[in-house]
Amino acid sequence: MSQYSDADLILNPDGSVYHLNLLPEDIADTIITVGDPDRVSEVSAFFDKLELQKGKREFITHTGYIGKKRLSVISTGIGTDNIDIVINELDALVNIDLKTRKDKPKKKSLEIVRIGTSGTLQDDIPVDTILVSEFAIGLDALMPYYSREYSTQEQRLENAIEKHLSDIKGLSPYAVEPDLGLLTNVGDGAAKGITITAPGFYAPQGRALRAKQAVPFLLERLQKFNFEDKRITNFEMETAGIYALAKVLGHKALSVNAILANRKKGSFSTKPQKVIMASITFALKNIIKL
Repeated sequence: MSQYSDADLILNPDGSVYHLNLLPEDIADTIITVGDPDRVSEVSAFFDKLELQKGKREFITHTGYIGKKRLSVISTGIGTDNIDIVINELDALVNIDLKTRKDKPKKKSLEIVRIGTSGTLQDDIPVDTILVSEFAIGLDALMPYYSREYSTQEQRLENAIEKHLSDIKGLSPYAVEPDLGLLTNVGDGAAKGITITAPGFYAPQGRALRAKQAVPFLLERLQKFNFEDKRITNFEMETAGIYALAKVLGHKALSVNAILANRKKGSFSTKPQKVIMASITFALKNIIKL
């Protein structure tokens, strides 16, 4: 049984995990992640009972109940570098004895649902759509640092996107699917597609301001990708990391995206907050049935 050093498993003086500032009893088995710390209270406003509020840096946590369903909502900040921290520390809270620094003999699987904002690459997907990620492709650099096993579909999709982007130097895309139970139950009624997780907001998502793009054809190339009649539908910055790390650690994950921008049309929602709230109510309605 592994025992983790003080440098690998860093704890605060009160015994909480280092970045999230949480103790094992602080979190529910069902976790909602949001990027924006201000969005945590927008989700927890739907709770019937709020039992805990904690925060450190950009990581804000509220835990409470809707009816008999215990839920935690946690802000991750932006990007898969933060996802690396959040998913690993959530796993440590439930699967490592923080006092002995050893693995618990019986492992727990968390349900992790991301509710976030996104932009679509396809002109026939209107802004204000709610879309769940039935696959995610990571263009970030997180997962090459982890050993992982692939499903047949993940390997086929990864091979296909590698071939499609083979002439772009420096890219090493990885492909991952969500938990199929969450996709069916929480994703019921939403649009579905392949989500690209980018390592940045501007050039990595095909945006150009003053800095010159090295890959000016990125959007067009991704728009044309097809995998077994599935296409890339949207860009964001966390989903692939959540899916992949959750699978590595034995957890279940799904991403719910509020589509605020249409990149092909160059349009942006005129009511972004209303769409974000609609995605929250959509996800919560289905999560409490789990």
